[in-house]
Amino acid sequence: QVQLVESGGGLVQAGGSLRLSCAASGRTFSRYSMGWFRQAPGKEREFVGAIGWSGSTTDYADSVKGRFTIPRDNAQSTVYLQMNSLKPEDTAVYYCAAVRTAWGGRSPVSYNYWGQGTQVTVSS
Repeated sequence: QVQLVESGGGLVQAGGSLRLSCAASGRTFSRYSMGWFRQAPGKEREFVGAIGWSGSTTDYADSVKGRFTIPRDNAQSTVYLQMNSLKPEDTAVYYCAAVRTAWGGRSPVSYNYWGQGTQVTVSS
């Protein structure tokens, strides 16, 4: 099992940057594919991006492609969501998720471990 703890959310102006962190417990972090999702008020949880367990495969939603990246540090059991050129429509609670497989994909139902979420608010 793995426990996930997100941090790094906050309030930022449009055009700014934030880096979210997701720290995982356990000694087998390198065997987990990681995903980032977000949920805005009144909306369903949506896929933001994912990275495979080796770090060589990534995928991003069209809405964030070119602005967000997902580096991972297996030695530190941490995955990040680097968010640049933020827009007001990026405002949401952001969640990291994990699944013990090489590639988790875009569907939230594929992931069986979730963090508590961190709020990101982008002001115009």
